[in-house]
Amino acid sequence: MLAWRLPADVEARLDALAKATGRTKRFYAREAIYEYLEDLEDLYLAEKEMELVRKGRSKTYTPEEVEDEFGLAD
Repeated sequence: MLAWRLPADVEARLDALAKATGRTKRFYAREAIYEYLEDLEDLYLAEKEMELVRKGRSKTYTPEEVEDEFGLAD
């Protein structure tokens, strides 16, 4: 359970959206959190992998190597 106060302008926008679409403010807040959380998870995973690449603990591949490996070359 989360509870927080939003700035008045954001609250008004959320209210207007909910009224215009027949959805609840809770629905849009949940959707926004899901979307943002997924983006953050992707970002942190990419940053972690990039650190492994920089330390030489993860290998990178050129597009040509990937095409050859999976038979994608024309």
